[in-house]
Amino acid sequence: MTEFEPMTGAINLPGADGSKPLAGWRVLVPRGGPWGDSVAASLRARGASPVIAPMINFAPTDDQSALEAALAKLASGGFDWVTVTSATTVDVLSSYGAVIPESTKVAAVGETTAAALVAAGYRADIVPSEENSARGLLEEWEAATEGVVPLRVLALRSAIAKQVLSIGLERIGHHVEAVVAYRTVGVPVAQKVVDDVRAGKVDAILVTSGSVAEQVQAQLGPIPEKTLVAAIGPQTQKDASAFGLRVDVIAAERSAESLIDAVVNSALARA
Repeated sequence: MTEFEPMTGAINLPGADGSKPLAGWRVLVPRGGPWGDSVAASLRARGASPVIAPMINFAPTDDQSALEAALAKLASGGFDWVTVTSATTVDVLSSYGAVIPESTKVAAVGETTAAALVAAGYRADIVPSEENSARGLLEEWEAATEGVVPLRVLALRSAIAKQVLSIGLERIGHHVEAVVAYRTVGVPVAQKVVDDVRAGKVDAILVTSGSVAEQVQAQLGPIPEKTLVAAIGPQTQKDASAFGLRVDVIAAERSAESLIDAVVNSALARA
């Protein structure tokens, strides 16, 4: 399989002349909610017709009592920090009506997660400026909390996530309570979406995580060669490859806007 490199170069679109570089393009957005709505709006601004088809959702954790206890402790100010590693974790916080007091700082693993937090009415106090991953967040954390006494940290994660962040925080001396917030499950898409993708009527598919890649391949694959498959980062591309999903382009940065820009670059190149 070809190794694709992140696309570079600033894109400021639509242009001052009102050009729409994605005019006529149908783009599959694999996530709903505030994030999906925001991405769909950005796609429309560039002339595309977004097809919102959520392909993953969260299922309750197997230990809901532990999660509920952790969220109650969070609301009462029992943690100095809470780490949020995915937009799905934000969905869980919203579904539980979780309260994050002003005294508790919020660490988000990347721009997508930070945007989801803001859209849901929360905030993000730290977002990695370089590598948008648990490892990148850990590096930012060490710099931001250097010399601070051990902190009480609530680390919310999915059932399948590696505990890179929790182990790293404990290594540098903080007290971490790692709690599984959800399990990821696939969501069947409408048959029309399946038929349109297989018939080549969808021009691009956004792939925002390994879980999404798995569902795209399982439900929609094999993807037609003419359909552009865009991944939000190198790790997502690697995960997609493991599931047998071809990736044509990788966003230069791990953000929704960069992902859309990568699709725009490809559209301009094809034109």
